[in-house]
Amino acid sequence: MDSEFHRMARDIMEHPRFQQLRGFIHHGADNSVYDHSVAVAESAYAIARKMRLSEGETQSVVRAALLHDFFGYDWHSDRFRRYRGSFSGIQRLARMHAFVHGHIAAGRARRTFGLTDRECEAIARHMFPLAAMPRTRIAWIVTWADKVVASKEMTLALGGYMTSFYQKIFGALA
Repeated sequence: MDSEFHRMARDIMEHPRFQQLRGFIHHGADNSVYDHSVAVAESAYAIARKMRLSEGETQSVVRAALLHDFFGYDWHSDRFRRYRGSFSGIQRLARMHAFVHGHIAAGRARRTFGLTDRECEAIARHMFPLAAMPRTRIAWIVTWADKVVASKEMTLALGGYMTSFYQKIFGALA
């Protein structure tokens, strides 16, 4: 990615709290929240440049995209499962990671990096249609970039799981 992207992203990418995202698995065993967030930010930056957004709006896109999954916990952990398991019915569903992490990430990003309201709105709504509909260009770009990158990551992860599955089956038959 070009130097303008790195200039816009450097303060976040070098921050110790953002670096912690390297330790959380996201879409497949070989993909961390850090890797995913950087890929989404690079994709969102490319979209913003193609749309010829202003430098300020492009920077907001990059910042929101980098921090869209800045929720700060391992949603695969037993601790999160126990938390969610303490609820039942619709309350349990409403506390699923997919429904809550955008708002958690937005609050954490605001406290850590002092984001604008528009940047936080983009983070909170990036899980549309599981979250409220995005209302700004920034939010739509982050949402679109996240869907594209997550789809690619999940496809690669699924391919890896299927390969492993077939190797176990056909390896056992040989």
